[in-house]
Amino acid sequence: MVVNVVVLDYGSGNLRSAERALARAGATVTVTADADAALAADGLVVPGVGAFSACMDGLRAVRGDQIIGRRLAGGRPVLGICVGMQILFAEGVEHGERAEGCGEWPGVVERLDAPVLPHMGWNTVQAPEGSVLFAGLDPATRFYFVHSYGVRKWELEAGPGFIPPLVTWAEHGVPFVAAVENGPLSATQFHPEKSGDAGATLLKNWLGTL
Repeated sequence: MVVNVVVLDYGSGNLRSAERALARAGATVTVTADADAALAADGLVVPGVGAFSACMDGLRAVRGDQIIGRRLAGGRPVLGICVGMQILFAEGVEHGERAEGCGEWPGVVERLDAPVLPHMGWNTVQAPEGSVLFAGLDPATRFYFVHSYGVRKWELEAGPGFIPPLVTWAEHGVPFVAAVENGPLSATQFHPEKSGDAGATLLKNWLGTL
């Protein structure tokens, strides 16, 4: 079955790279800012590059935060990539200034404490048991990262009757969240569309959940 995916165009992100990678993985892909199309698609991909606050401004300008919220309220899958993952958290801090995120998860996006920034290149990740995104991938598999900021502390507490998200970690100077799988909401700090065969497998795994 061919699935329909919208890559949300809000002025940020490697839109065409994401479009090509998803198409190669078997999806029918539309790049658009149209809210109706984004709400109706089988899957929504939210890319992002640049500053957290600028991405949030662009997202709000096309009502992307509302689109994400409405999709998740109806159990409709969303995949965030790079800053498209970061803006799903409660807030981002850059140069001492705080910006409000979508708030789907608690937590702060902050500068990594590392001797060399940006973190640019190929890194392994530590995926948890039961991960769907990383199914079939060797633990030594590397993914492509380009970022200086990340979530260094996972703050969503488990509780009675609550199924905790699956959190994947990576390390550059300090540990940081590399991916999250939380029901219909998934996200990666790395760029699957730039991660070769490994990224293609991850995208196929995600498309298989739609």
